Amino acid sequence: MKQQSEVKSLKEGKFVIIDDEPCQIVSVQHSKPGKHGAAKARVDAIGLFDGSKRSIVQPVDAKIYVPIVERKNAQVISIAGNMAQLMDTADYSTFELAIPDELQGKINQGEEVQYMAAMGKLKFSFRQ
Repeated sequence: MKQQSEVKSLKEGKFVIIDDEPCQIVSVQHSKPGKHGAAKARVDAIGLFDGSKRSIVQPVDAKIYVPIVERKNAQVISIAGNMAQLMDTADYSTFELAIPDELQGKINQGEEVQYMAAMGKLKFSFRQ
């Protein structure tokens, strides 16, 4: 799911869709309007699910899509290799997620974990 927003309302730490991929904004820089042009904004962001860096330059009054990112809780039902089977604690749906290398051994069966959902994609979400 996504909603529309103006480029001038984007801030660091928020989310934006660049190249049909939800991204978290790292920096936003605004330029002054010129003699014949409008003010522009450069947005640098990192993909939530692939980790690649993306950037766009658009007029500040342009419309852009912002993803609706949800943080949810799930219980670990079972672990097989690097895959974990999870059950959402709100609607009791089950699904599988790949366990990233940095979380190997930290996720145990029966624990409650947090995950992130945006635009039909899922990943583990551990806030520090």
